[in-house]
Formats: sequence, C-alpha cells, structure tokens
Amino acid sequence: MANVTLGGTLVETIGNLPTVGSKAPNFKLTGTDLADKTNNDFEGYRLVLNIFPSVDTGTCAQSIRTFNEKASQLENTQVLCISKDLPFAMARFCGAEGIDNVESLSDYKTGKFGNDYGLTFTTGGFETLLSRCIVVINTDGTVLHTEQVTEIADEPNYESALASLS
Repeated sequence: MANVTLGGTLVETIGNLPTVGSKAPNFKLTGTDLADKTNNDFEGYRLVLNIFPSVDTGTCAQSIRTFNEKASQLENTQVLCISKDLPFAMARFCGAEGIDNVESLSDYKTGKFGNDYGLTFTTGGFETLLSRCIVVINTDGTVLHTEQVTEIADEPNYESALASLS
C-alpha cells in the first residue's frame, strides 16, 4: 500500500500503482453519458490517466483544466480524467468550464478500477475515493509513467507525465 498525506495526515491506499514496464490492468468505467467505457474503446491511443478524488475540489478541478489545455497539443493521445464522482457532476463541471479535450470517466459503480490500480484510499476522510495519481499508458498497454502524488492537496507533475510520451 502507498502512504500519502491528506492535509499532512497520513492516509493509506489499497495497494500500489502498476509498475512502469508492466501491462496496465484492464478497466471498465462510466462516461458522462452513462455508457460503459473500457480500455478497448481507446485501442491504438496513448493514454494519460488523470486520477483524482473529486472534481469538486480545487486541485482536482485544476488538474482537469491543465490537462485539457495540454491535451490539444498531444498527438495520438487521449487524456482520461477519472474519479468516483457521479457522471452528472463531471458533465456539469466540464460543461461550465468549456472542457472538451479530455474525457471524464467515473469508477462510482464498482470501485474496481481503483482497486485494480491500487489507488483507492482505505483510511482517512477520503476513504473509498481515488488517490491523486497519473498513469501514462502506451498504445500497446504498457505503463510508461506513474506518479502517486504524496500530498493530496498538491498538483501532479504534469511535465514529467507528458515527457514520458516523448
């Protein structure tokens, strides 16, 4: 399990992120249109998984805005913004903010994504939500980069994630 902090207080996740060089676990998430989305829907694309606790926090919202801006410059790459928020909340936020270069997906139905990727909180005030992480996956499903943000209030290292695509 990973140890991260939430406002300086130690919290734990259910496991560890997939290792760089390993095959990324398959996933099934829910889109803002309530349709199921799996990794197969993004076959042939490089993926940047921007994972966070909730779109309704400042840092999470900023990560969506930042990746939305940067995604338009990425070739053959899809940025997936993933949380356990209801799809309605994600659609509301993206609509209000003019977010259209990333795809919002939710793990609210089963929590399997968070468990399989080792990033569901098991302790603390955000227990059962997803930890702030970045996972970059190549077109063949190989993990190129991971980051488990050590303090949940901090933003991820966008440049490091995007540099892994070079």
